[in-house]
Amino acid sequence: MAKKKIAKKTPQKSPSKKKRKLRIAQMHWGYPPIIGGVETHLALMLPEMARYGHEVHLLTGSVEGCKVHYLDRGVHIRRTPLMDLNWLFKRGLHGLEEEIEHRFTQYIQNTRPDVMHVHNMHYFSREHTEILETLCKTKGIPLVLTAHNVWDDVLYLEMAHNIGWDHIIAVSHFIRKELIGIGLPDAKVTTIHHGVDTNVFHPKVDTRRAYRDYPQLRDKQIIFHPARMGMAKGCDVSIKAFNIIHKHFPDAMLVLAGTKNIIDWGSTQQKDIAYFVNLIRYFKLEKRIMVDSYALDQMPGLYGVADVVIYPSTAQEPFGLTMLEAMATAKPMVVTRAGGMPEIISDGINGFVIPPKDFEELAGVIMRLLGDAELRQRFGNTGKRMVDASYTKEVMTQNNIDIYEQLLR
Repeated sequence: MAKKKIAKKTPQKSPSKKKRKLRIAQMHWGYPPIIGGVETHLALMLPEMARYGHEVHLLTGSVEGCKVHYLDRGVHIRRTPLMDLNWLFKRGLHGLEEEIEHRFTQYIQNTRPDVMHVHNMHYFSREHTEILETLCKTKGIPLVLTAHNVWDDVLYLEMAHNIGWDHIIAVSHFIRKELIGIGLPDAKVTTIHHGVDTNVFHPKVDTRRAYRDYPQLRDKQIIFHPARMGMAKGCDVSIKAFNIIHKHFPDAMLVLAGTKNIIDWGSTQQKDIAYFVNLIRYFKLEKRIMVDSYALDQMPGLYGVADVVIYPSTAQEPFGLTMLEAMATAKPMVVTRAGGMPEIISDGINGFVIPPKDFEELAGVIMRLLGDAELRQRFGNTGKRMVDASYTKEVMTQNNIDIYEQLLR
């Protein structure tokens, strides 16, 4: 009698679990049209979270001409003067505790968040952060901080330590090291680098608007310094370096980003700008250095017309999103050996890394790049590949969501 053939059973794959859709509440002092690194970061990440199907809310500062509550690309934006740092600096924080508590309670009741994620609330106002911590503890809501900066003073030290952060995200290994250096537990701090929208910033970006808005840039070798104007951003170093460069490259132009719609805690910005304007006049470079305030949608075109992008910070720059924007558009980048910037720019690989405040060294590497198209292309192509592999908005967003899911588990 023939043996009965027994069919082998193929092991069945267990059905993949659907990702939980989260209610995510965020807080920060600014959001576009306020312009800055954190604001740009949020404008990239929050709509991406909404695109993944999460319910995303942001409480931020009031801006003239903006509604109190509206939808921006799937993100619920709520605005209040109680989160406007420029107003708070002038008015002072004393006596606002009841109003802050009421507004934060209302925000939590309206959003019913699974997680509360705040940005740079380990500084500026003890009142805001302590009230929020108490409300989150009462409701059992995990409280996540992204530290985009660190400061050297008692307020920062106390708020980093005394607030019961469930987890802290550092925007660079430099920031993470600084947080651990003041005694925060290693396991509580995770580095998540910024990301960039490679659909907006790419090598074939449309430059027609840039040339239409600024016809003086045509047929010039453009050095672009995209950081907002301030001493810490090294704008004076750029101007001093350009005073050397233009004598050797008569077709070169330096493009600086003026300041408009920014958070200026301490009102120091205008003093810095006055110094830069006088420095430009002193060197008689008014026709060779262009200063203007650029909207976010103008930036890709300006990177597109640039030959070299520079960010010669004199302070310990926490990260510098402009590095990724330059790399995504395949432009060579020059930065200083300060803060988190050397984590992204490798000297001689995708740009140059120079000592802070060394305007002669800055002039030297810029002139080397202006005179060598092949080197510019090599640095630019390397940077573009790095961005595509590790620094997209998709990678950044998923890394943040992973932190939420770990906390909720």
